[in-house]
Amino acid sequence: METIAASVWQKSKLLIKGLMIGVLVLLLLIPAFFVQDLIREREARQKEAVVEVSSKWAGRQNITGPVLVIPYNENTTGSDGKPLIVRHQAYFLPDKLDIRAEVKPEKRYRGIYQVMLYSSTINISGKFSPVQLEKLKLQPSDLLWSDAYISMGVSDAKGLNNEIQVKWNDLLIGLNPASSGHTSLGELFTAPIQLTAGDIAKDISFSSTLNLNGSEQLLFTPIGKETTAEMRSSWPDPSFTGSQLPLNSDITKNGFTARWKNLSHTRKFPQQWTDNAYTVGRTSSYNGMDTMNSLSSEAFGAGLFVPVSGYQKTMRSVKYAILCILLTFAAFFIIETVNKRSVHPFQYALIGLALILFYTLLLSFSEYTGFNMAYIIASVATTGLIAWFVKGLLQSSRLTSVLSVILVLMYSYIFTILQLQDYSLLLGSIGLFLTLAVIMHFSKRIQW
Repeated sequence: METIAASVWQKSKLLIKGLMIGVLVLLLLIPAFFVQDLIREREARQKEAVVEVSSKWAGRQNITGPVLVIPYNENTTGSDGKPLIVRHQAYFLPDKLDIRAEVKPEKRYRGIYQVMLYSSTINISGKFSPVQLEKLKLQPSDLLWSDAYISMGVSDAKGLNNEIQVKWNDLLIGLNPASSGHTSLGELFTAPIQLTAGDIAKDISFSSTLNLNGSEQLLFTPIGKETTAEMRSSWPDPSFTGSQLPLNSDITKNGFTARWKNLSHTRKFPQQWTDNAYTVGRTSSYNGMDTMNSLSSEAFGAGLFVPVSGYQKTMRSVKYAILCILLTFAAFFIIETVNKRSVHPFQYALIGLALILFYTLLLSFSEYTGFNMAYIIASVATTGLIAWFVKGLLQSSRLTSVLSVILVLMYSYIFTILQLQDYSLLLGSIGLFLTLAVIMHFSKRIQW
């Protein structure tokens, strides 16, 4: 009877141990989830640092203008039947708008966290063609010429390094922050102008130069009937954003140049309107999107894109934790079984914890050395620790070398996948298929 029981145990112990190892793999996913939470926490701190530094420098910038605004009176009748004069505003956009921007990236640090900022020089020029009042059903006599003004919008005025001045024909005009009465156009700079009915019957040229700080993005609102824009920067990783992509772009390791062209028929706002039919600022939103009457929803430009950060790559690597643990345990199980060695499940657990600690090492070192160097340090340290531990268990330099080579190949394979963007799924699928084939081949040597 004892002989039969011993025979049954001898045949089933490998299966039982395999099941225990499988359960252990699932249990090790719990600390892996804790590592993911740690990564999210550190990434959130980095974002807080970015927000703090940007708030003191300047946020995202969107340049709008200049816009010509002419008030007018409308004679109407009140609810009591008495005559009433209502004041309105008529807005007119330029026919030609040309923008040239030079953007200089600047790196700042908040503790260990890097924040990408920029300073820029923006040259704006264009012209207003004769204003067509009939499209708004207005007469020259209705307009209050003495109250006319021009306005320009800047998303974050804190980033301005010079006074906004506009050369209006041959006159140089300084713009000041808009009063509360101009809230229909959001946060603006305005200046009164001397205007007559004869002036709007001919072309009006304008030009302006802005020295502007900002962070993350620089956008332009295409208010011209024909808007052209060009942006140059020494930053090699632009992220084109907004309502349209550049007409053409040239991106090298030394920087980029991008050019846009926008025509009025592609926009959702006209060349002239009255009152609050359209606004520059974000007046209301739904799920974070600008409403249709906001001119800024048509803005385009570029952001200083920071390639996949160490936190993102570390998070991606943690998602391969189950693969690393499973492959390591499978290789270790085959090695100990084929060579008739016995390793306790507790010792498997210690190896699994070493594999999990790889990610905390990767996270902590990447904040100082960058992801690639941190990956090398963490993989070498983890492989060395496991090799030292396994050599003491198996008392075999050959078997320890085999497992070490497997770990090196596994970490190299995952590092390659993390570096690839377009081919990561293809390479991952092929690698898993070949790994399964190797495991199937060596599992044939196990005598169940």
